[in-house]
Amino acid sequence: MRTLIIEDNRELANLLSERLGARGIDSDIAGGIEEADDHMAVGQFDVIMLDLGLPDGDGIDWLRGLPADRPPVLILSARSTLDDRVTGLDTGADDYLVKPAEVEEIAARLRALIRRPGRRDPVVLTVGEVTFDTTSRQAELAGRPLAIGRKEADFLEILLRNAGKVVPRERIEGALYSAADPVTPNALEAVASRLRRRFAEAGENDILHTVRGVGYLFGNRGAS
Repeated sequence: MRTLIIEDNRELANLLSERLGARGIDSDIAGGIEEADDHMAVGQFDVIMLDLGLPDGDGIDWLRGLPADRPPVLILSARSTLDDRVTGLDTGADDYLVKPAEVEEIAARLRALIRRPGRRDPVVLTVGEVTFDTTSRQAELAGRPLAIGRKEADFLEILLRNAGKVVPRERIEGALYSAADPVTPNALEAVASRLRRRFAEAGENDILHTVRGVGYLFGNRGAS
């Protein structure tokens, strides 16, 4: 999962990003409306976390102007009155939390937003004998746990959600790395290599395929 954190308190935003990252939720950070628009123009996000009192405008006005096909929005604001919460939700927010809030609850609400019925995102992804629990971030092959790191888990989730299709490397990189991450030319290949090695160690050598010059394909080619 990737979220866009729109928060002008950089210290708080960095802390949220770090703690959510430890729970499998990667983040980009925007300090205001203009920066948020820049991120939205080039990035792909599963959910947006929105503060309301921003230096270059009000988050409510920005929310009101978002297109209908936007990601779900969680407002995280110090505005705590009933009228504030009602206004935020009536304007189009999908959830509303008052600061300060515990990171565990924020993460749980973000996960709940992308599981809502209209999105039909399953909690456990299954392709053949491979399963991946998107909440616990645990992967298994034929019921046996796979010891994979966070980047490999994020990579696997993208592949499982697009099993049988070639996923362009640009799309994968956009989901795995934030705009601030220093990404080397071979970073994605290294993640793929580590994940492929874990499958090989578990006895599966024909499931993660590199399509040169394009991206990656997940699935047993012989099964088609």
